Amino acid sequence: MSSADKPSTLPEGPLLAYYGDDFTGSTDVMEAFTLAGVPTVLFLQAPTPKWVARFAHMRCIGLAGTSRGRSPAWMREHLPAAFASLKAFGAPLLQYKVCSTFDSSPATGSIGAAIDLGVAAMGGAWSPMVVGAPRLRRYQAFGQLFAAVGDTVHRLDRHPTMSRHPVTPMDEADLRQHLARQTPRRTDLIDLVALKNDLGPQRLQAALGSDGPVVLLDVIDDQTLALAGQLVWDNRGAGLFSASSSGLAYALVAHWRHAGLLDAPPSLPPTRAVAGIAAISGSCSPVTAAQIAWAADHGFDTLRMDVGAVLSADGFDPEVQRLLGAAQAAVARGTSPLIYSASGPDDPAVLGFAGLAQRAGLTLPLAHERVGQALATTMRRIVDTTGVRRIAIAGGDSSGAVASALDIAALTVATQLAPGAPLCRAHATSTMDGLEVVLKGGQMGQPDFFERVLQGTA
Repeated sequence: MSSADKPSTLPEGPLLAYYGDDFTGSTDVMEAFTLAGVPTVLFLQAPTPKWVARFAHMRCIGLAGTSRGRSPAWMREHLPAAFASLKAFGAPLLQYKVCSTFDSSPATGSIGAAIDLGVAAMGGAWSPMVVGAPRLRRYQAFGQLFAAVGDTVHRLDRHPTMSRHPVTPMDEADLRQHLARQTPRRTDLIDLVALKNDLGPQRLQAALGSDGPVVLLDVIDDQTLALAGQLVWDNRGAGLFSASSSGLAYALVAHWRHAGLLDAPPSLPPTRAVAGIAAISGSCSPVTAAQIAWAADHGFDTLRMDVGAVLSADGFDPEVQRLLGAAQAAVARGTSPLIYSASGPDDPAVLGFAGLAQRAGLTLPLAHERVGQALATTMRRIVDTTGVRRIAIAGGDSSGAVASALDIAALTVATQLAPGAPLCRAHATSTMDGLEVVLKGGQMGQPDFFERVLQGTA
């Protein structure tokens, strides 16, 4: 198609529908599109016709899930129905949203298994994969994934956190090699040199095939971001499935903006300060650990969960009640409670977790689920009893458990807060309607993150 033949506006209706493999990453896509002026809604449960009608004007529709911590068998049971419901919205792109650090394994959170199911549902001559997201300081070069910590960019297999992830440690930075452990599907790469030399379309044509190959697109900067978005959008055909990070959303927006297909984005209101928040953390990231330490030194009431107690048969309810009482007392004093299950990867609760689970007679998956349930139950009771109307949740699995316990139907972005962790507005048929929610991945945010949630510092 020549430049003269290309449309000057985006097509009507939804542009992209996506399933998020955890709740925190799901809000990341929503933020990317909302900031660009593309109306987006994230459903936290399968939407009823009433909720679909309420958000019929949205150009991007998301469904938050928990597949990042699930087995391929679970995916085969649950993802086909989720993909079918999202495909029904009629968007030309169906995305399985993965974390920008790609943490996954053949047994847990298999991105390969999700791709096989998604390509079967959507079809298409190729399955693009965009993982790099410069705004989040994630970069893919020659198929290798890099992520920043502080002022240092690490190759993912040498990343201080992701290489030591307790469930899905990343010991391979080459995403083609990593993915080959999870699916026999053919993979190809269009690297940054090809993109920058306008060879992307040529390389793509050579890669296409009836087997629906996965084609990785390098992204290291704004130029490669927009070129990757253009390659996906111009070659979407009748529809494509893509397992990608929020880099796909940023890439599409970069291309649409460069091509003049998007109007100037609306300005979002500033984040106002509130008297107090309630925060929960199930993350074992050192980034979140530093944020917890910063909060403890700056007026937050930090409350450590006794993980051994919540794993034991008779300790769950008393420990939840202890944490609830302490949080209620903090709110009554005018301070913000922050409950956490661990502080960094070297925390005794992390290093000794397998032993605690064994003594409680629980498998590791059930033990992780029990901790999530304790955090979720505690947060629900805090919201129900204290009048707090802004909450923050750190950690992908924790966010899924807590947000599900709050019985929220959908989220929309209210305004910016920190890259990858926007301030969201909850939509519900209960008292949860209007609750302000921030879902933060373990690696996201500056040391003063929880203060930003409280004070609204953008």
